[in-house]
Amino acid sequence: MKLAGLTAASSLLGIKDDAAKAEVASPAISALDYSKANLPLLFNVDVCVVGGGSAGTAAAVTAARKGAKVVLVERGISLGGLATLGCVFPCMATYCYDSDTPYITDLNKRMEKQGVPPLLGVDTDSYFGGGRGQYVPEYLSFVYDEMCEEAGVDILYNTSLVGAVTDGGKIVSCVVQTIEGLAKIQAKTFVDGTGDALLSRFAGIPVEKGSEKTGRNQPMSLRFEMGGIDMGKLYHQFIIKGVKERGPFDKLAEDTLRKKGRPFLQFWKWKQNEKFFQDGVARGERTEDDIVYIQAFTITGKPTVLSMNCPEMPALNFSATDIVSYSRAVTFGRKMMNRLAGFFIKNVPGFEKAYISREASMVGVRESWRIRGKYYMTDKEYTDARHFHDAVARTAYPIDIHDVNLDLSKKLKKGEYYEIPYRALVTNEISNLLVVGRCASGSFAAQASFRIQPTCMSMGEAAGIAAWGISHGIEANALRWEDIPAEERSYVSEG
Repeated sequence: MKLAGLTAASSLLGIKDDAAKAEVASPAISALDYSKANLPLLFNVDVCVVGGGSAGTAAAVTAARKGAKVVLVERGISLGGLATLGCVFPCMATYCYDSDTPYITDLNKRMEKQGVPPLLGVDTDSYFGGGRGQYVPEYLSFVYDEMCEEAGVDILYNTSLVGAVTDGGKIVSCVVQTIEGLAKIQAKTFVDGTGDALLSRFAGIPVEKGSEKTGRNQPMSLRFEMGGIDMGKLYHQFIIKGVKERGPFDKLAEDTLRKKGRPFLQFWKWKQNEKFFQDGVARGERTEDDIVYIQAFTITGKPTVLSMNCPEMPALNFSATDIVSYSRAVTFGRKMMNRLAGFFIKNVPGFEKAYISREASMVGVRESWRIRGKYYMTDKEYTDARHFHDAVARTAYPIDIHDVNLDLSKKLKKGEYYEIPYRALVTNEISNLLVVGRCASGSFAAQASFRIQPTCMSMGEAAGIAAWGISHGIEANALRWEDIPAEERSYVSEG
């Protein structure tokens, strides 16, 4: 059906007011009816969180700290999602002062105890909020395990969601595939932290996917690391060569080179080196797709390693919501990765002895399915810097769409921010479901802003706190965030 109330896509997307509105897709997900299946019961808990990414882990830890009995279902063998399995090292800033909720503050302190300090020296006028700049996967996965163990969260690793049983507008249980076979988990409240709204779709929640304008998802990435790099040579003979305008990261690199010999570097495709990459295409060493997006960062604690924040598979060719297309994208991305590595080794000073040291074990999906919740965020939340009485987080991160040529002339001023309402995390159809992270309720453009790790963590933290309603006999979608005592909330709007 057509959405009668969907805001017309804004000038940010270049769509006229009379443009076609987005269509809500039915969940249309193939699922068996498990309601009468005689499956073993693995857990009967207060809260079941499905998906152990940035948002899901925050929800599980927070709910358990509040006294709930919690089980966390994760299909991999590491918590953290894209931050650990996907090699997404940049923890993008919210560009908003005082946005770090208590969970984020605690996580960052724990990371420092592991010997992984935040990126220091970065200009705080242009980089703030979110607390760190990057999380090192090997340390982050360990810290997440530690937080869950301390809080009493039961983690089910290597466990995939395959269905849900609903009755009377509630999820009664979810069905999972484990190494022992199928089993079910019963809970009073469920949290969808899958990133793909999978639990929501099994429960029959209306969803959307892709751009309202093109129907395409944001492009996917397959990231990797390269080791054996001479960072000083890379910096002096390539990165700053021919660069006329120097930024805060250049000064930071120089300072750290001089003091420690281990700079924080950003390795980009700049206008100044565009010809360098185009010449590689002309020689047949690269393709045009390969050079669309090139970015890399040094990694704290790995002095000869770069986190390659690329390649990016073209959204025109591949879909994050079509399994055949998704699978082909993996093969395509791996070819891109190896072409990139070979090109760097052959042509970039400092890479002469470099090699691929790690490949992501999770595809970098920026956007797939999004639910249609009780409140639907659009780009207007960002552009109008909207605040809400039931806000659970604040951010000023821009609308970051990789496959749409946007003129983001409308950017929030320093000190401005918008807020994420609790109502965007709950649905009308299922009373005991909370949805957190990149699949929360919002348009394609809105999701392009709220999808970053710190905001997802804060959404998850709020969902964990909403377990407060269990002990008060209030379902998740009937709970009013503002009715929770202020001292128990992770975030209180300033109005």
